[in-house]
Amino acid sequence: MTSEIELRKLANGLRVALLPCEAESIAFGLFIASGSRHETAETAGISHFIEHMLFKGTPTRTPLQITQAIEGRGGNVNACTGEEATCYFAHMPDDCLAEAVDILTDMYLHASIPADEFVREKGVVLEEIKMYADEPDSVAFENLQRNLFPGNRLGAPVAGSAASLVPMRPADLKRYIRSHYLPGNTVAAVVGNFDPDVAMREVSKRLGSFRRASAASFARPAPRGRVVPEQTVSRDVQQAQLALGYRTFGIRDQRKYAATVFDALMGRGMSSRLFQEVREKRGLSYDISSRMQFFSDAGMWTVAAGVDPGKKDAALRTIDRELARICTRQVSSVELRRTKEFLIGNFRLAHEKVTSKLFFCGQTLLSFGRLVKPEEQVEGIRAVTAADVLAVAQAIVRPESRSVSFVVPNGGNAGQ
Repeated sequence: MTSEIELRKLANGLRVALLPCEAESIAFGLFIASGSRHETAETAGISHFIEHMLFKGTPTRTPLQITQAIEGRGGNVNACTGEEATCYFAHMPDDCLAEAVDILTDMYLHASIPADEFVREKGVVLEEIKMYADEPDSVAFENLQRNLFPGNRLGAPVAGSAASLVPMRPADLKRYIRSHYLPGNTVAAVVGNFDPDVAMREVSKRLGSFRRASAASFARPAPRGRVVPEQTVSRDVQQAQLALGYRTFGIRDQRKYAATVFDALMGRGMSSRLFQEVREKRGLSYDISSRMQFFSDAGMWTVAAGVDPGKKDAALRTIDRELARICTRQVSSVELRRTKEFLIGNFRLAHEKVTSKLFFCGQTLLSFGRLVKPEEQVEGIRAVTAADVLAVAQAIVRPESRSVSFVVPNGGNAGQ
C-alpha cells in the first residue's frame, strides 16, 4: 500500500486528511482550532476542560462505555489541548475504523456534559493544576512563557486557573462548544490500513450533515508586549530549575527549517552543543535540552535544565557562551550534515507510528490550511545551509526577545 496523503472536503467545509499506509492498525483523529489562545481571562482553561468533559458521556454512551468500546478491542483513546488546537484521537486494530469514527464523532457532536460529571471533573482539573504547581520545572517554564508573551493569551497556562475554572457552569462549556467546534474549524484525519473511500463514507455518514453557524472570528492579538527579562521564585526544592527563552517567529515563516536545525544543534540529544558543554564537559546539569515551538504568528525557542543552586549562574553563562558562538561562527559542514541527518532520521523513525503520522497530517493541515507531505519537511531540512543557521541564530538570539526564569530553593533570593 502506497503512502500518499489525500485531502477531501465535506459539503459543510470540514476537511478530511487520508493517509493509507502499511500497518495492522488505524488511527482516527479530530483536530479543532480551539485552544487557550482563543479564550479570555474569564474563560481561561475552558478548552482544556472541554477536552476532559467530552469523555464524560453522550446520550447513548456512558464514560465507561466510551473507554471500554476502544480498550476492549486493544486500542487506546486520548486527547490533548494546546495554545491553538485541541485533538481527540483513537488508535485501534485495522478492522475497527467504523467504531473509532463512531465513538469520537459521537463525543464531538453529542457530549452531554452532565452536571454530576461536570462537578467531579472540575475537581480533577483543579488537582491537575495543583500537580503542575508542585513541579518546579513546570513552574519555571510556565513563568517563562508568561514573560515571553506578557498580556497575551499565548502566555497563559493551557489548564487555566482556579479563579477562572471555579465559576464555570455546564452551560458555559456548551456555549463555547457551539461557537468553536465548527465544521470549518475542524480537521478529521485517518491513517493506517484502510480504504480511503470506505473511510470517507464513515466520516461523511457521521459528520456530513453537521451544521453549525459560524461565530465571529476569534480574537487572537499578536504578541506585542515587551518581554520580561528575568523572574526568580522560590520553592521547597533542593535543585534550581533554569528556563531560558527567546520569542521568535511563527510557523509560516520561511526560516522555520533553519530554526529547527539551529534548535537541534543547540539542544536536541546527547550530541548537541549544550548537552556536551553543560553536562559532559562541565558537569553542571544532569540533563539540558532545548525546544523550538511555533504558533501561527509567533514562536519561542527555550532551554531547560536542572542545576545545583550554587551553579545556576555558571550554567547560564555557559549557555550564553554557546549562543554567542553559534551567532558569530558558521557551523562546520560536518556538524551541519550530522545534525540534519539526526533530524531527518528522527522524523522518519517517528513516522513509523500511525499516531505520529496522524498528528503530522492533522496539525499541519490545521496550521497551513493545506496538506504538507513528509517529503516537503525532509527537503526543507536538507536545504538548510550554514549561512541559514547563522542568520536564523542571529534573528532568534536578541536581547530584547530574551527571558530567563528560575525556580530556586527557599531563601534563594527569589522575587516576583
